[in-house]
Amino acid sequence: MALSGKIDHPGFEQIILPYCGHHRSEVKSGPAFGVDVSLIELPGELGLALTSDPLSLIPSLGLQESAWLSAHLMANDMATTGFAPQYAQMVLNLPPTLTEDDFKTYWEFVHQYCKAIGVAITGGHTGSIEGQNSTIAGGGTMVLTAPFHEILLSKYARPGDAIIVTKQCAMSSAAILTMSFPDTVKNKLGIEIYNEGCALFYQTSSLADALAAKAVSPTGLAAMHDVTEGGILGAIYEMAIASGNGVLVYNDQLPIGEAQREICGLFDLDPRFCIGAGAMVMAADPAYAPAIVEHLQAQGIGATIVGELKEQAHGCLLVENGTANPMPYYSKDPYWAAFYNAYKNGWK
Repeated sequence: MALSGKIDHPGFEQIILPYCGHHRSEVKSGPAFGVDVSLIELPGELGLALTSDPLSLIPSLGLQESAWLSAHLMANDMATTGFAPQYAQMVLNLPPTLTEDDFKTYWEFVHQYCKAIGVAITGGHTGSIEGQNSTIAGGGTMVLTAPFHEILLSKYARPGDAIIVTKQCAMSSAAILTMSFPDTVKNKLGIEIYNEGCALFYQTSSLADALAAKAVSPTGLAAMHDVTEGGILGAIYEMAIASGNGVLVYNDQLPIGEAQREICGLFDLDPRFCIGAGAMVMAADPAYAPAIVEHLQAQGIGATIVGELKEQAHGCLLVENGTANPMPYYSKDPYWAAFYNAYKNGWK
């Protein structure tokens, strides 16, 4: 298990998975590597989907921006079901240095963003914790109910499915680094790249991507996985492992914007492997994939077919310069070290 960051796959399998409380037969999908939500079967052919995530409170980013991440990173996970979230529980462990006025501002934006996507905040816990100095201010859980057999999970991806990626790589990494270290980005890369990096921030919701894709063909779209830690290639790898498949990805088809390429280069990051909230990985029947891409693009949402799922024995391969090699997977996202190294080095 890594000493910092998200628990790695072996740690999850050894420490978490064997000890998950009482077995209940209605839990059809519980904790699992590479699966964004849990699924419970309810009476009346309904399903209950749940997901949990940390809540962000990043002073260098801003209160409004932190609230956006707190609401939308959870909503992105829920979007992988093909449905919009409905309810949320929030646990706030706030730093004692946060003033009442700042907390009020932060919470009003959380309310605003949840209301805009139809989420009712139904409860939780709020308190101040001595020694709390991280950029995480607690955690939240979002919930929805929908017809059980229409809820998608990342583990439903099938061999032969085309892999669609929406938008571009590393949008959230590039945006947060730009907004957290504005002087450095302006001085090193110029005002145009700085403005483009900032503009990426409010593209970090993938709810519209998921709902638009599901509307094309509920049966043609098999699975979705939110892009967070590990980036687009990490998300594709996780979907393959979760669904028991192999995968073939073409590196030259991965969508990387010039702003992300330059900003990530400044912070010594590979945009393919760092936090990429706002992008969604989709597995779709190849007969429907072009129509899904066309529909997304018509909605103003970038979409690219980057590869296909294979049988498990094929392995997870990345084609670069005409050669297929095992796809790298990093259990610890390099973004975190890049952020804190820049902070420690006094970058502004």
